[in-house]
Amino acid sequence: MSWQDEVLAFIVSSDAEELNDLQRDGATAIIDLAGEYREGRGAEDRELVARVIGRMSDIQVRDFALGSHSEESADHYWSMWHQLLRIAPRGFVAPIASLFAAMAYERGEGALAHKALDRALDDDDQYSLALLLRRVFTAGWPPHSFTAMRAELHPKVVATIFG
Repeated sequence: MSWQDEVLAFIVSSDAEELNDLQRDGATAIIDLAGEYREGRGAEDRELVARVIGRMSDIQVRDFALGSHSEESADHYWSMWHQLLRIAPRGFVAPIASLFAAMAYERGEGALAHKALDRALDDDDQYSLALLLRRVFTAGWPPHSFTAMRAELHPKVVATIFG
């Protein structure tokens, strides 16, 4: 089975009967994979990596991922999204590149954030989060304001997924 097929096995269809279960699975997979990075194992678990990348096809899972890191875990998430950005198959790059862009912006790395958005929009030129982030970054929002907005959104996303 090709890498693309492994990732495709975990794609989330918005009309799936078990949509909330798939979203919960995606959110849990993100936390589990971040734990692997925290423990120094990185992306060793190929199925878990494919699960995270595939489940990121769902907007709720992506939004969960956007708010799932804290100041203490940011370096682990940074490494995780950076590596996943390098290995995500075409068609799955936009959500991961957008998350990486958001983290880069929060770290004060504006040029890298814009470069990551270029990757996202190269993968999907209508990807809504990448387009929104491009406007936010270009408008010069202070990184701490973006961090505060992200932190405010996260509990709402958690409630939607885990209700």
